[in-house]
Amino acid sequence: MNLKMKSLLIVALGVSTTLAGCAGGGGAEPAEQTAEAEGPAAEQPATEKPAAEAPKQEAVEPFTVSLRHIQIGEAQKFRKAILDDVVAATEAEIPGLAFELDGVEDQVNRFTKLPAEMAAGNPPVIFDLFGGTGDALKYAKAGRLLDLTPILDELGIRDKFLNLSQFTLDGKVYGLPIGGNTEGFYYNQTMFEQYGIAPPKTWEELEAAAETLKGNGVTPFAMGSKGAWVPLMMVNTMIGRYAGPDSINGFLSGQAKWNSPEVVAAFAKYKEWVDKGYFTKGELGLEYADMLNQFVTGKAGMMFDGSWRSSVFKDPAQAFDLTGKVGYFNMPAVPNGVGDQTYVNGNYGNGYGFSADLDDNERKAVKAFIKNLYNDDMQLRGLLEDGVLPSMKLSDEALSKVEDPIVKEVMNLMKNAGGAFSHFDSVVQSDVYKESEAQIQKLIAGQASPEEVGEALQKVQDAANAAQ
Repeated sequence: MNLKMKSLLIVALGVSTTLAGCAGGGGAEPAEQTAEAEGPAAEQPATEKPAAEAPKQEAVEPFTVSLRHIQIGEAQKFRKAILDDVVAATEAEIPGLAFELDGVEDQVNRFTKLPAEMAAGNPPVIFDLFGGTGDALKYAKAGRLLDLTPILDELGIRDKFLNLSQFTLDGKVYGLPIGGNTEGFYYNQTMFEQYGIAPPKTWEELEAAAETLKGNGVTPFAMGSKGAWVPLMMVNTMIGRYAGPDSINGFLSGQAKWNSPEVVAAFAKYKEWVDKGYFTKGELGLEYADMLNQFVTGKAGMMFDGSWRSSVFKDPAQAFDLTGKVGYFNMPAVPNGVGDQTYVNGNYGNGYGFSADLDDNERKAVKAFIKNLYNDDMQLRGLLEDGVLPSMKLSDEALSKVEDPIVKEVMNLMKNAGGAFSHFDSVVQSDVYKESEAQIQKLIAGQASPEEVGEALQKVQDAANAAQ
């Protein structure tokens, strides 16, 4: 019987005498009761009390929360699946909540839509956010981002993050990295075996591998430079090798100069590789996705990309015949490079930010979203399914579940590295980074020399530093 709708039945255990009655309880019958007392009256059917009314639930007012993400396209399908599950769990947890998802290409969100929304004071409630001086910290100073510190303390997860520096201002946290990443060379194992190439461990071996591939009609490095951030990945690591890992943060402090001989040497090496035909012909007209296509179709033997790409190479729908046949190695040490050459580029700069202007319902939704996304299960899932390095501390037991050979190699290389340096776009001001995009494309097109690139960047850097 439904206990929420009806009361329990009360069974008549006894009847009254002709003058007065006494109801029988749950125990034995009173001794003075006689057999006559067990007449027809005892056989009367049990009666029910009137059904109790169900408690009335207060009407829930529906509300929507906007969520801007960059998980679009086939290569992001694993991350999108994780996001969808987090959204569903959060909607189920918060009565009346419905998310409005807005998928936008990464660069469009970062450099076009979000800056305009921040200037107008109307960003989405939840949005993809890049950390560092030019993005998260700038918006935090302007009062546009929610201080997450109280929420993290309440959830007990503040100390679980590996690195929140790119989202922290004056001791307060204004964004959360969804994962970490590093960048290095992916290579076609079958092709390397075919041409007798071993995974390069030195700079000389790397350039010898490029020459061997080129000599066999294969582009050494897949590249798509229409989005300037793509070639700048490789340039950033070259700077870390030639000028040393401390140089990246040094641009902002003034301790490193874009026009220094060491940094110019990095631009010069990149230009040398362009002139030798090591990169995809027509790279300035090719997108990031085109670079991947060049690699997986065997038109290029190597590709410099982020660790986030690793999931592609276990998916036949994306990697085709190259599925399970891709290796990974770090950029080798450069001859006479400055500093510890075992350092890797390591970033915890991409994640989610939240609008500072929230009502009570939106704040509840944000808290639940953070709880459902930033936990051990989702961090491990991102690592196993998408190759995204965790931004939170995971146990050795959890990490032991990794089976993807590329991810295992990436984690091993990071474990044995002397340290990590960031990508300069998370450190320098927006004006400086925009200038770096313009200058690298000029360098590739032969419209600027390495020395001219360094001078142009240092001029903008000096102005940006003086304006702080």
